[in-house]
Amino acid sequence: MQSSSKVPAGIGRGTPHSHAPGDTDSQSGVLSRLGLRFTAWAERWFPDAYVFAAIAVVVVACAAMVNGSSPQAVAKAFGDGFWSLIVFTMQMALVAIGGYVVATSPLAARLIERLAAVPSSGRQGIACVAAISMILSLFNWGVSLIFSALYARALARRPDLRLDYRAAGAAAYLGLGGTWALGLSSSAAQLQANPDSLPKSILDITGVIPFGQTIFLWQSMVMAVILITVSVLIAFLSAPTASKAVTAQELGVDLTEFKSADKESTTRRPGEWFERSPILTILLCALGFGWLAQELIAKSPLVAISGLNTYNLLFLLLGLLLHWRPRNFLDAVTRAVPSTAGVIIQFPLYGAIAAMLTAAKGAGGVTLADRIAHLFVSISSTETFAVMMGAYSAVLGFFIPSGGGKWIIEAPYVMQAANELKVHLGWAVQVYNAAEALPNLINPFWMLPLLGVLALKARDIVGFTFLQLLVHAPLVLFMLWFFGRTLTYIPPVMP
Repeated sequence: MQSSSKVPAGIGRGTPHSHAPGDTDSQSGVLSRLGLRFTAWAERWFPDAYVFAAIAVVVVACAAMVNGSSPQAVAKAFGDGFWSLIVFTMQMALVAIGGYVVATSPLAARLIERLAAVPSSGRQGIACVAAISMILSLFNWGVSLIFSALYARALARRPDLRLDYRAAGAAAYLGLGGTWALGLSSSAAQLQANPDSLPKSILDITGVIPFGQTIFLWQSMVMAVILITVSVLIAFLSAPTASKAVTAQELGVDLTEFKSADKESTTRRPGEWFERSPILTILLCALGFGWLAQELIAKSPLVAISGLNTYNLLFLLLGLLLHWRPRNFLDAVTRAVPSTAGVIIQFPLYGAIAAMLTAAKGAGGVTLADRIAHLFVSISSTETFAVMMGAYSAVLGFFIPSGGGKWIIEAPYVMQAANELKVHLGWAVQVYNAAEALPNLINPFWMLPLLGVLALKARDIVGFTFLQLLVHAPLVLFMLWFFGRTLTYIPPVMP
């Protein structure tokens, strides 16, 4: 999925270039110089995320046996839990597919071209990419990832704009590294709001937590606004000026536009005709949007959209409608499927880990989740819970990049500890959400779909995203602590 991005000889950092309007050397500050240095550091220390998940399985299995569980009990828990998330796995894969299909539609392409004409300098363009990436991520991380990458390519095609393509790629990734988990496609918030998708081991501890107690808390929305503002400012200040920018052309990237295969068929075969005709699209959308209308009438919009099935159907219908012809829609789905590989193969391992944590009982009938929860309670208080759990979740996320699926591992003991310490359960979910995004900023796993569109490697953008991490980490932990003090405990609500 990644193409070579080697800079041709004689071109690179510090090479003099003509200036674009709005870019001057005086604007190049500490962040810009650090960004250029950190881009030399890269992927070499990161194996595939599946390896981390597999290692986590082995570590938890060994820890459960050390806790007193028999090998037979651990193996049974592993097998029982392996398929416990099959529904949720499919739902999260469709989040990615629906977002990709919408982002690559002809209407989105026209919108991207119009937006690409707005910035007057390369640094302004990079700031625009960052803002769009983070705002879109609140609605769908798949849309954010692909739309922002295509937007960066469109800006890079402008001959009058000297834009550092690496910094633009990093800006396009900020939705996944900053705000996506605070929005509608948050895996943890979606899971907690859907009792049918929740494993019983977690449901018994947390109950059902609606969106109004997680992503739609005013504290969470203010945190998202602050993160967007700060991140866009950093993206602008850290972007190399015109004289130091490395363009896509200099990186050897082919910027030829992605063309839709929307061609009229000359064949008269019925099957081919239906693939190219919008008739089926119109009929399917009429049925789908008819059902969605009934859902919105029967329930409040907040409750309706919190259902993952409703959410995914909406994006799939939008994708079908925007691509118009079934053949174009199917082609877009085919291109989207590779980005779901990590979800499909890793989530069963997370389910197995959760089961080993909660079902494999050791000495005295105490599970590993019980022991970890008691450990956190012993070293935390209601005041320090958010910082302790946020830091822990972020560090764990470096080794288990999950796109939110890691919540299945953490929820049993995190939420048990929150209950014992009387911490607002919805805010405990948001602590996880905000911290979950932090390691994404430097872990290449979730970069892969973006890098495939940009034809870059992780080492090309990690330097700039690392700068964001240096600011995000203390800022996020402070806000989790500060806003957590304004919320009071609500006991679990069972369906």
